[in-house]
Amino acid sequence: MDETKQAEQPETETKQPLLIPEESYLSSGVHIGTEQKSADMKRFLFKVRSDGLYMLDFKLTDQRIRTAGKFMATFKPEDILIVSARQYGQKPVRTFAKKIGAKYFAGRFVPGTLTNPRLADYIEPQLLLVTDPAADQQAVREALNVGIPIIGLCDANNETKNMDVIIPSNNKGRRALATVYWLLTREYMKNRGLVKNDEEFGMEIEDFEATL
Repeated sequence: MDETKQAEQPETETKQPLLIPEESYLSSGVHIGTEQKSADMKRFLFKVRSDGLYMLDFKLTDQRIRTAGKFMATFKPEDILIVSARQYGQKPVRTFAKKIGAKYFAGRFVPGTLTNPRLADYIEPQLLLVTDPAADQQAVREALNVGIPIIGLCDANNETKNMDVIIPSNNKGRRALATVYWLLTREYMKNRGLVKNDEEFGMEIEDFEATL
């Protein structure tokens, strides 16, 4: 999946039903971006609000969560590394990783984790998922160095050239991050055949949400 080759192609919405009701996306703030936008993210933006914040198209977020869930499901849980330097992403990352059995870094990413076999915590994942390509840039650099694919939650201001799968999302908000990681966990487990349906998944957004 080479997202960079699609950079100039317009995004199109499918007619699939949303993974959760529209109101749930809107109330979580998944669509609320930043005051800055990158050229890379232009195709995921819906409008700019009166207060200057760029709005992400949550229908495209929904599509990309489906795409990421299917792509991730082609990897064994133990071959996936999930990372978040951002405070509000740390509980969602831990919860997702522990639920499926993936590796994770919640907090500072130790340089050399993917590239220096002499480190005690050295690991060799086959896939990296980052909460913010900017905040998690060390992990991104090392994943590029070892040549593994990268999924990134990308806000309106993110550069995306190194992402193989882009999930357009508010990657700074507490409820937004909980919602996206809750959905990714659910979709991964459904696509891996670990649960049969949404009801069997049995977790709530609140289970992923960081406390204040």
